[in-house]
Amino acid sequence: MRKQVNQYDKILRENLEAIIPGLLENVLGITAVESEELPDDLQHTKERKPDVLKKIVNETGDEFVLQIEFQVADEPDMVYRMAEYYIMLERKYRLPVRQFVVFLGATTPQMPTRLNRLTLTFEFPIVSFATLDYHLFLRSNQPEEVLLSILANLGTTDMEAKLVQIVQRVGETSQGDFSFRKHINQLRVLAQLRNLGIKLKEAMDSIEKLISPEKDVFYLMGEEKGEQRGQMKAEERFVRNLLAETNMPADRVAKLAGVSVEFVEQVRQKMAND
Repeated sequence: MRKQVNQYDKILRENLEAIIPGLLENVLGITAVESEELPDDLQHTKERKPDVLKKIVNETGDEFVLQIEFQVADEPDMVYRMAEYYIMLERKYRLPVRQFVVFLGATTPQMPTRLNRLTLTFEFPIVSFATLDYHLFLRSNQPEEVLLSILANLGTTDMEAKLVQIVQRVGETSQGDFSFRKHINQLRVLAQLRNLGIKLKEAMDSIEKLISPEKDVFYLMGEEKGEQRGQMKAEERFVRNLLAETNMPADRVAKLAGVSVEFVEQVRQKMAND
């Protein structure tokens, strides 16, 4: 479990800067006019490292410290940890502090969010990803945000179709083949948080021709016979599938297929005449 959590943490840290703007606007309801990174080492009697720590100026000119923590596990003592953060941040920056815990688990979080003592009342909000509509992230133009669709509420029907939709959107928003494959690998890791690994594999198998043209049967036949015609057939078939199944522009299709834009346009023309 610890190894899996480390994998999820690694993905979040790699993609953090790309997902934060959309997360603030669409999930937390914060319109940031200015955003300034703050040092994330809080040293007092302890050292703490928040996941996200920024000074925000919103559209009305209000200035505050924003802290976000991403949680995979339902941590019973989270309220104490957030209270420690709050006091340390308030003492260091002398600004209002807004805190959020973003829960990435599939279940409803049960962790206490409120302390009510004789001389202290403290509370923090939880945002549970499993309750958010996956379309909220699917429509993003950032592949890192699109990945978050798989952690949102996908409903209980047409699961394979929805996963195909996510994979295709990752392809449409990724810049080039290397970026696409990196994000697909990250998607596979995140799918484990929802026990969707097998369903994601089935979805990807159903559109394998959109991901890996060199696995196409025409390519393999051509490679065995040493013929270029097999490879050209595979490339054309790959381009046809991309044009038919996605809304990607010709230059993006050309990059993913490893062909020229002219070749893509030729295939498009042939499809129109079919």
